[in-house]
Amino acid sequence: MEWKPVQLDASYPPDLVLTNNLDVDPDFADNFARCARWCADGSSFLVQCENRAFQLFNFPGVQGTQFSAHHKRTFSQSSAVVNFTWYPGASSNNAPAYCFVASVRDCPVKLLDASDGRLRASYPIVDHYAIEIFDIQQPGEGDRLPTTPSKKSKDGLKGIISSIAFSSSYDYYAIGSLTPSSQTMDNIALYSESNQAAIMPIGGADSHSGVTQLKFHPTKPHILYAAFRRHDAIYTWDLRGDTSLPVQVFRTSPDPRKTLTNQKIEFDIDCAGRWLSVGDQNGCVSMFDLEDSDEVNSEESPVILPQNIAPEMTFNAHGDVVGCVAFQPFHSNLLSVSGSRHFDEGTKEGDSHSSDEDSTEQESDSESQNVIAMSRRRPLPYVKDSSLKLWSFDPTRTVHDA
Repeated sequence: MEWKPVQLDASYPPDLVLTNNLDVDPDFADNFARCARWCADGSSFLVQCENRAFQLFNFPGVQGTQFSAHHKRTFSQSSAVVNFTWYPGASSNNAPAYCFVASVRDCPVKLLDASDGRLRASYPIVDHYAIEIFDIQQPGEGDRLPTTPSKKSKDGLKGIISSIAFSSSYDYYAIGSLTPSSQTMDNIALYSESNQAAIMPIGGADSHSGVTQLKFHPTKPHILYAAFRRHDAIYTWDLRGDTSLPVQVFRTSPDPRKTLTNQKIEFDIDCAGRWLSVGDQNGCVSMFDLEDSDEVNSEESPVILPQNIAPEMTFNAHGDVVGCVAFQPFHSNLLSVSGSRHFDEGTKEGDSHSSDEDSTEQESDSESQNVIAMSRRRPLPYVKDSSLKLWSFDPTRTVHDA
């Protein structure tokens, strides 16, 4: 039987079919999800949390018209979690492949078993300004590919490598740097897997900030997408043509001057390559139609400026920053997670209630009467909305009147 990708209908708002919360951490009351990713068969998803832990949820699928997801395990880490990715083909029904790779601050890269969290192998990163290539069958140090330009070669990137994405069909991958691009240096480059060398730079984005995410189109491996720090636009390049300028820019906000959160916000593309989804700091999720905004043929119509693409639909999803969205691989569903650190404004001038009731002396010095007692305690962060939600884009769902 021929496999067909699931269909999603984003012509009207989705149905909320499931709301979950993280498992409670008594030592970290204001915990929240940074990002979440489905394993390959969609039988479970893994959540990266603010409290230096992963939480694993089982997703048994649809039982009649009911959706359910159950917290199964928590994998605590020794330091802050930087990022993670599932092993290719990971499935809860295939024990050897049911694992994930985690990057934890000040630790070697870890290969962790998703069934119980045990360490299968570790791979030490020696140089964060280089690409480290490991054979996952052999723990230990790998091959190091320098990326910083030198006197002999101007190819490469400056700064810490922050993102990497592999093409599904070709012998290359893209890397991005946290160092903002400049007129003389881009912060995205294409590298060859076989030759272990830079192929070409990729630039032209007007973000002027570090790269936070790279992703290839799942069915068009010559199309590359990139997101940047403190920037609400996603840029697209067609690698078959000139890569000095993006061909499209997907913007969630019409106001480029809007102040954005420092928090990393991840986008996702469904497996059919039809829809791109991304959250924002206002709790909204935007859906972009990639079919209607297909890449421009540079030979027939040269592009001087990138084409700006507006979302097909935007809907209110959470009461806090939507840090990540993820398409379920075998259902017409989108998973979204929310949460962010918020701080009180602190004690304002003249709002202090701390007075010494035992003191009855009247100060004659006028300056002493204007002394403001400021709190010495640092404000503790709090979370407005820390939730996991599953949305249905099933074409057969009922249309609700606005």
